[in-house]
Amino acid sequence: MRISNENLLVKFRSKDTRFGVTRTTVKAIAKELDVNETQVIHMALSKFAADVLPSYAPDDGPLTAKQLLALRKDVANRLPKGKLISRDTLFA
Repeated sequence: MRISNENLLVKFRSKDTRFGVTRTTVKAIAKELDVNETQVIHMALSKFAADVLPSYAPDDGPLTAKQLLALRKDVANRLPKGKLISRDTLFA
C-alpha cells in the first residue's frame, strides 16, 4: 500500500449529526473495529465514495438515428423466421 504525504485536517463536530461526528464517536468506532482513528476515517470515506460516485464510466449518450437503423437492420437478419412453434410467458 502506497502512502501519500498529503495531509488533511479533520475538525470534529461538537455533537453527532448527519453531516459530522464527534471525536468520541470516532474513538468508539475505532475501539469497536479494533483499528486506529485514521483507519476509521478512511473506511467511512471509502464507503461514502462507493455510495456517491458512479461505479462505471459514463456512456456516450443516446444512440443516433443512424445507429438505431443499423441495429434494426442487424437484428432483422438475426431473428428467426418462420412459423411460431411455441411461446412461453414469464407472467401469466
